[in-house]
Amino acid sequence: MGGVTSTVAARFAFFPPTPPSYGVIEKEQGEVLELTQVPRRSNVEARRLQTKKGNGIIAMYVRHPGAKLTLLYSHGNAADLGQMYELFVELSSHLGVNLMGYDYSGYGQSSGKPSEQNTYADIEAAYRCLIETYGAYEEDIILYGQSVGSGPTCDMGSRLSRLRAVVLHSPIMSGLRVMYPVKHTYWFDIYKNIDKIPSIKCPVLVIHGTSDEVVDCSHGKQLWEHCKEKYEPLWIKGGNHCNLELYPEYIKHLKKFVAAIEKLPPPSLENIPKIDENSSLLDPPVVTSDRLSTDQKLEKPRASVDQRESKPRQSTDCRERDNGKPRSSTDRRDKSRKSVDASDKPRLSVDQSDKPRKSIDRFGGMMRSVCNIDCFKVTGTGG
Repeated sequence: MGGVTSTVAARFAFFPPTPPSYGVIEKEQGEVLELTQVPRRSNVEARRLQTKKGNGIIAMYVRHPGAKLTLLYSHGNAADLGQMYELFVELSSHLGVNLMGYDYSGYGQSSGKPSEQNTYADIEAAYRCLIETYGAYEEDIILYGQSVGSGPTCDMGSRLSRLRAVVLHSPIMSGLRVMYPVKHTYWFDIYKNIDKIPSIKCPVLVIHGTSDEVVDCSHGKQLWEHCKEKYEPLWIKGGNHCNLELYPEYIKHLKKFVAAIEKLPPPSLENIPKIDENSSLLDPPVVTSDRLSTDQKLEKPRASVDQRESKPRQSTDCRERDNGKPRSSTDRRDKSRKSVDASDKPRLSVDQSDKPRKSIDRFGGMMRSVCNIDCFKVTGTGG
């Protein structure tokens, strides 16, 4: 049984950039580091964080003056902090949020080896740092997961009951579903996002490219279907797995989402969650005075973001509760409201509708899109 699991995990290979795209210089202030081979910025701080798996991972924190929300970003399968550095800085600036990004175990200058369970411990260490070091509250945190990063993002999102929001960027339904067209979840599968996403209680934004040849767009659409609190998704026509940031509608829709989330009243401030040294987000959920289990159904679900925008739209939960009617199909909903994707109608772009703009003036500088096109393809098991 363990051999089967190991084989699947091996095929769902991690691809940390080799060599790492950045270095670190230890400082005297304990965890604080200096990143090398990247521009030095006064609002960026790097730290080495210890995980419960015994690994030391590198995290960077981008501070934005006056930010109300904090984005916890889990990057893709073939990137590290050096490659994501400028994107993180620009996202923080344009969205008006603090942002923490981190390298998984075995990525960049993080110690250890990458694995599913290690990524869960990695995001927990980053979350703990936001709470304990930077004074963030769960209800002010937005989880952002790109590609394989949707795994630790969905796992944490399903365990925390007062998160502000979740963003899934080119997400996967599960590891096995990327490689094979299976319709059921098997015990040896990894990153079972399709089973965890219904437990996420906060609004979820899904972004996916319609021409993604690595993780088919159907993954994003199925995950969106299973969301409890749906936010208007963004299907980028012609976008592939690696270049969604280059499309103007990407940052435009993200800004709209963050603005809508900021207008929502935060979840209850009572019993603000604290993680003590002996607890773990990876443990089976237990109802305590500090943190509610995600299995506890006594908490009244928060209204969907869409209910509070200029053109109100009831969430699926509200429709079922108020009318007692079964949930309408996606096709039916799509006919009743305007879609964001603009995939059926060409964009009124100046000179190109399906291709990303090469000019990145909206981010203020050159962005590098990082991805290994083979990162989800089946590799040989020998050797």
